[in-house]
Amino acid sequence: MEEEVPGAMGTSASLALRLGQTIFSTASLLFMCLGVNFYTYNAYCFLVTVMGLVIPWSVSLVLVDAYCVFFKCSPHQPRILLVIIIGDWVLSFLSLAAASSTASVTDLLVDVGSSFCPAKLCGRYQLSAAMAFLSWFLTFASALFNLWLLPSL
Repeated sequence: MEEEVPGAMGTSASLALRLGQTIFSTASLLFMCLGVNFYTYNAYCFLVTVMGLVIPWSVSLVLVDAYCVFFKCSPHQPRILLVIIIGDWVLSFLSLAAASSTASVTDLLVDVGSSFCPAKLCGRYQLSAAMAFLSWFLTFASALFNLWLLPSL
């Protein structure tokens, strides 16, 4: 009998982590895109691209987790779990890089002055970076929990 790792695929904690990833990555994308000329800086384009990858990944895993939680099934097959772990690790590092680059460019723009970045616009960039960091943290936590489960399969 396999042990239940809290936060591993198919648990209610995993469902909560995936919902958080979806919410924070969607919020990051919306704060960056709505009414903002994000395409002016490459770091912002990178964030939009990465969040555009994280959202469908997280939504699909929310659906798998919800199915497993509500119908009491176990998705713990080593190959499937390995694909999920690799996907989580890759998207985790990409979202960390995107969030860090967005935060650093925004910090630089704030230091330069309001001629490059009005306060309202910079505030939205900072909020988008914060949401991306929260999404990264939850994705990284999911990857760690699933990695912890993998040797027991």
